[in-house]
Amino acid sequence: MLEVKILGSGCPNCKKLEQVARKAVGNLGVDANIVKVTDYADIMAYDLLSTPGLVINEKVVSAGRIPPESEIMTFLANALEE
Repeated sequence: MLEVKILGSGCPNCKKLEQVARKAVGNLGVDANIVKVTDYADIMAYDLLSTPGLVINEKVVSAGRIPPESEIMTFLANALEE
């Protein structure tokens, strides 16, 4: 199972990233646990320069932007291969 984390304070961009990530997981048909991380100390543990952040299996794959669904699907597929 993939572990997908959305890092951010809960701002509109963070919520949008969560929606796009959930849609990508659903369209890819993979089993994933999606977690929202809003605690500042927990977010800073990932050494992000800006939010929202997307972490898949403890690897930061995107920060400071909302990647398109197709790109998130690529991130998920790559994580499955690792």
